[in-house]
Amino acid sequence: MPKPLTIPHPVRLWFAAVKRHYPDIGLHVPTLLLPRADVPLETWAVVACDQYSSQPKYWAKARRLVGGRPSTLNLILPEAHLDDDPSEAVAAINARMATYLADGTLQEQAPGFMLVERSFGGTAARRGLLVALDLDLYDYSAGAQGLIRSTEGTDRNRLPARIAVRREAPLETPHIMVLIDDPGRTVIEPLLGEDLRPAYDVELMQGGGRVRGRWVRDAEHLEGVAKALAGLRAGEPPLIYAMGDGNHSFAAAKAVWDEMDAAADHPGRYGLVELVNVHDETLQFEPIHRLIDRVSARGLLHAMESQGYQRRMFDDREEWKRAIGQPSDGHRIPYIAGDELGFVERLKPESRLPTATLHRFLDPFLERSPATIDYIHGDDVLHDLAVRPDRVGFLLPALDKHDLFKIVIEDGATPRKTFSLGEAHEKRYYLECRRIR
Repeated sequence: MPKPLTIPHPVRLWFAAVKRHYPDIGLHVPTLLLPRADVPLETWAVVACDQYSSQPKYWAKARRLVGGRPSTLNLILPEAHLDDDPSEAVAAINARMATYLADGTLQEQAPGFMLVERSFGGTAARRGLLVALDLDLYDYSAGAQGLIRSTEGTDRNRLPARIAVRREAPLETPHIMVLIDDPGRTVIEPLLGEDLRPAYDVELMQGGGRVRGRWVRDAEHLEGVAKALAGLRAGEPPLIYAMGDGNHSFAAAKAVWDEMDAAADHPGRYGLVELVNVHDETLQFEPIHRLIDRVSARGLLHAMESQGYQRRMFDDREEWKRAIGQPSDGHRIPYIAGDELGFVERLKPESRLPTATLHRFLDPFLERSPATIDYIHGDDVLHDLAVRPDRVGFLLPALDKHDLFKIVIEDGATPRKTFSLGEAHEKRYYLECRRIR
């Protein structure tokens, strides 16, 4: 990894002259922090905190791999541990952030974007651009129509722990991915062939693939990105940025900024995100399934039938697969409940998306029940988790990524956790940091 820059006086003056703020499109050129050269990035970078939430063994292995080395694992609170009292963990996270800043573990770089290329095995790399966005232009409340818009409903119960971490945190490290609708490939793709200074190139732990980062610092490149983003305004009121992954983390950052009595140019006004073009061929929308735990499967499914959902059960797995693959005049949602396979179907759905159809039942059911819900990535993982007799797993279809911006503009946010940008191991890993105080 290249050593942090020691910036000579004339170059400092040049950087000072580079435009940092583009308020009309909510864009900010961040000053990033990266680990010093002797910190191994293989154990510094860990996957997004909201992954493997029902698989604590993943996080236990990550802890073993990290050992006593500096790592972003010490700067985050995995959702797998949200049921625990977070107060001690939050205090430890903020203390470790302060330590990494004080002891030189993290070193400040010159201002710029980061061009990110993420590959998995022999596949082409997914491309992204790390930037900062203006939290003043984001509103996660239902029906909000800002320039930065949520694509899914926000579960406010999932915000307090994230808010607690950020409220006193001296820095942030992002796993947030924000989508842009750029069929002409005008924002990110023109940078790919440029001679950009490398920042890192590392194999990520536990099957995360490889990620390479290159600096985007030249004034001409920065201006080109800003101009191209301005050209993507769509709808009225206009939309440029649609939240992909990390909506709750961005919402927590917004909530903390709204609490602060700070000057307009305070660094806490911005949040680091990776922009990804929804038209990137390597970007796949994967479904997020539902696992209902601590529930009578029979009682839940009978309750669905009593509310107009038709139910069909199967003894044979192949017959079940054939049946759920057949076209339906409504929304057909497969389920696994212990050793029972079946589907529930709504023939005249009130909603555009099967996820919404399912949640029309689940949300009020969970409010009056001790049952809990988890959001699961991967068909096989759901099968493995739903075989217990006190669980029901619902398999949901993937959203067509090309419909996302149209749905958000016309209908507003989708139900929470409607889609995922790839499988769990493909999520963004924490790597870059930025001061927010």
